[in-house]
Amino acid sequence: MKQAEKDEILRVADRLHSASIHLLRRLRVRDRESGIGPAQLSALSVLVFGGPKSLAQLAEIEQVKPPTMSRIVAGLERSKLVKSQVEKDDARRIRIVPTAKGEQVMWDGRKRRVETLAELIENLSANDVQKLGEIAEKMDAISRKL
Repeated sequence: MKQAEKDEILRVADRLHSASIHLLRRLRVRDRESGIGPAQLSALSVLVFGGPKSLAQLAEIEQVKPPTMSRIVAGLERSKLVKSQVEKDDARRIRIVPTAKGEQVMWDGRKRRVETLAELIENLSANDVQKLGEIAEKMDAISRKL
């Protein structure tokens, strides 16, 4: 690969990185409507969309120390958004599981974000909407390689 091609890839990666962060930051404003803080909402999201996790797994995914995650999970439990379940095969292992209420909070939040984004996309041409769909597929494929 030529240096000019490498430089262009870096420029595109930089623009994509910046655009993604700005987009998510602006959409995150809608998360305030859930009444849950960002750390709890992020952990709940992992559980709802990624499945039950141990406290250690959740702390690793969220890049926090286990004591911090313990406090986050305790708050989610007080709000009845998650519950702790003992593993059937090993009573020493505990999984954090979202409750129906926790799942509803996440799906409602996702719906708010998606609707907000859709309102912005609907102002684009049909061709641009199609291009965005193709780009979204490519971004999803790239994110699965990380």
